[in-house]
Amino acid sequence: MQTPFYGHVRQYHNIKNEIDAKIQEVLESGQYVLGPMLKKFEGELSEYFGCKYAIGVGNGTDAIWLVLMALGIGPGDEVITHPNTFFATAEAVWITGAKVVFVDCDPKTKCIDPARIEAAITPKTKAIIPVHLYGQCADMPAIAEIAKKHNLRVVEDNAQAIDARGDTFRQGEFSDAVATSFIIQKNLGCFGDGGAVFTDNPEINETVRKLRNHGSPKRDHHSFGFNSRLDDLQAGVLSAKLKHISEWSDRRIAWANRYFEGLKGVKAITLPFVKTGYRHVFHLYVVETKDAEKRESLHKFLVDNGIDAKTHYSIAIHKQAGFPWGKEYAINGSVENAEYNAKACVSLPMFPELTAEEVDYSISKVLEWDKANS
Repeated sequence: MQTPFYGHVRQYHNIKNEIDAKIQEVLESGQYVLGPMLKKFEGELSEYFGCKYAIGVGNGTDAIWLVLMALGIGPGDEVITHPNTFFATAEAVWITGAKVVFVDCDPKTKCIDPARIEAAITPKTKAIIPVHLYGQCADMPAIAEIAKKHNLRVVEDNAQAIDARGDTFRQGEFSDAVATSFIIQKNLGCFGDGGAVFTDNPEINETVRKLRNHGSPKRDHHSFGFNSRLDDLQAGVLSAKLKHISEWSDRRIAWANRYFEGLKGVKAITLPFVKTGYRHVFHLYVVETKDAEKRESLHKFLVDNGIDAKTHYSIAIHKQAGFPWGKEYAINGSVENAEYNAKACVSLPMFPELTAEEVDYSISKVLEWDKANS
């Protein structure tokens, strides 16, 4: 049996008429960049997200980078994040000329550990970037308390957690801005690259809108800028999908619960941790082998049996070959939890359009490997 990792083709066929109608609307309008569909989608997005402003940009990396620029962060500054996530989080900091400071993740949630942040703060520290990893929010109330104490800015990276929240807070409530990605494999994905910035801050909104369009709010170029605009075709695709996002998140949660139930007796594997009072939307369902040396064995066994498992993210950022580029970074204290997560993680198939047969087959093969390795 073959079990895919991505379901975006199935998703397209499920709502094909809605997506095709949006694309046709854009094509007939003749306005494909900064047109009416983008404006419409930005309004829908801000309403859904519960914030004053949503700004469509070229991709998720640009979303973080442009927010940092809008906050005045650049050379000589330091930004704190954690290293067991996608390279772009740190890359966006380096593009501004600032220095990345890595601290460890929480051993259970894999998100940044608030208890490690304060020791990493120096007079040069200007911001914290918590990543809502795998679909679960970082501990934003605790992070906000630290940021307030030290007068730091907070930029949430929610590329993997568009519909996640805590029972007592929403994303954006405890930060200056939220940056997201709409690349196809995300929970809310377009048919290419795309991203957005969410904020309640009018100055960030105004500055990011200028920066994404060569420094121009309309025709007059008030400052320098860049070309980072979410085009109207992608906005149309996302507009069609947005109305389904909560339903799709619920399906992800249901499949995760099926995994949890089927795998509850495993001995050689650690299952994901869901923090009490948090809506974990399972962008990824990531297990860890208790012996990191056996990760490759599990991954190969699954792939050899037709299960398109992945490893997210198999090399911690500070150990990747990009560092010879001369980018500045520092590690504050041990990052052993993040490094272990990178060495031991395996992502099982997770998307709304999975079938019970596919999930159960994946469970059966994980159990087979676990029995042989316990």
